[in-house]
Amino acid sequence: MPSVVATTTVLGDIAENILGDKGTVETLMPIGADPHGFQASARQGASLREADLVVANGLGLEEGLQDVIEAAVADGVRVLEAGSYVEVLTVSGEAVPGGPGGDGTQVHQVGSVDPHIWLDPSRMADVVAGIGETLAEIDPACAENWRDAAVAYRDELLRVDAEVEEILSAVPETRRVLVTNHAALGYFADRYGFEIVGVVIPGGSTLAEPSAADLVALVRVLEREGIRVIFAETTRPANLAAAVAAEVGGEVSVVSLYTGSLGEPGSGAETYVEMMLTDATLIAGALGD
Repeated sequence: MPSVVATTTVLGDIAENILGDKGTVETLMPIGADPHGFQASARQGASLREADLVVANGLGLEEGLQDVIEAAVADGVRVLEAGSYVEVLTVSGEAVPGGPGGDGTQVHQVGSVDPHIWLDPSRMADVVAGIGETLAEIDPACAENWRDAAVAYRDELLRVDAEVEEILSAVPETRRVLVTNHAALGYFADRYGFEIVGVVIPGGSTLAEPSAADLVALVRVLEREGIRVIFAETTRPANLAAAVAAEVGGEVSVVSLYTGSLGEPGSGAETYVEMMLTDATLIAGALGD
């Protein structure tokens, strides 16, 4: 039975859906953890070095795990980076030249790319296929099982993608603009036809700090565009978003989405599939007619 260690709660859920009861999955980050700032314990570092496969996001997301992942690679552990299986966008929303490598070895300049690939389930469907093929290579005696399990879950994600699109059809074209806590929804916007016109925290990481000028400029964007909602995140306090909303005046609401982590039991976002459907419902409710 292969042992898999996944970095994020989303990747852990995806791995569990593929492995089922035919392998073990350990997820490093707890529910609610910010992937950008999480650091592993000594025990978790040992788990990484003992795993048959480590499933990481890559693209600079796991900023606090880079050393322990590199140590696992040095010990001969196979590390699959989800970002190597998809077309990658920059933080500004442009496609990265070259496209996906699909072999777990694609290299990007950290900071130039948007790591939040899981917020597009159609892209994650390709990651699922990559995980299945990698498991088949690690455990050739059960290769057909791993490929079949990946195909089944990949098909489920494509169905979810279509359902998300249907939920979001309630949002008119003129309202498909987003202001977010940080630049986490680039892939979501790219897939479903939204435009991100402002962020509270600049750049692709929650570890950056906005300046007073950044916040003043964002207030002006909200006023100019007539935007009445800021989308925050369950993994970060919404204090700055609430302060910006208060500066605008009028009725500007703050809606928290599940972006960096799955939700607690009873949240309606306990799995990756539920998370995507819940986020789509929240966005449609905030921006729809």
